[in-house]
Amino acid sequence: MTISDKTVVLPPIPAKRYFTIGEVSDLCGVKPHVLRYWEQEFTQLKPVKRRGNRRYYQHHEVLLIRKIRELLYEQGFTISGARNRLGDTREAPQDPDAAVRLTAAELQALRSELTSVSELLTSALDASAARAQLELS
Repeated sequence: MTISDKTVVLPPIPAKRYFTIGEVSDLCGVKPHVLRYWEQEFTQLKPVKRRGNRRYYQHHEVLLIRKIRELLYEQGFTISGARNRLGDTREAPQDPDAAVRLTAAELQALRSELTSVSELLTSALDASAARAQLELS
């Protein structure tokens, strides 16, 4: 069975602000207990809870649930793999420098680009100052 054989056509999402867990279950092809479990596993999934602790999902959460479903059921990801793919770093240690680690070549290219921009700005500023000086005289 190929991945394309597992693809399920889901119904369109109606133009509503909030959806109950039963409606989301029908829209996403996932049982309600699975949705409640996914809330624990994916930190991005936070439905509004109202009277009686009832869950109300918004449109963006329905889209997220469909993406999670696709990753798990159609692409074969594990919960951890799907979490990583969605960018949830709940279990990963927070490293503030992780986003700015560059190789030596990348760093040199960045320095070169910044030097070029700086020279361009300096020459533009010099030209502007020269024009202003001419206008004053």
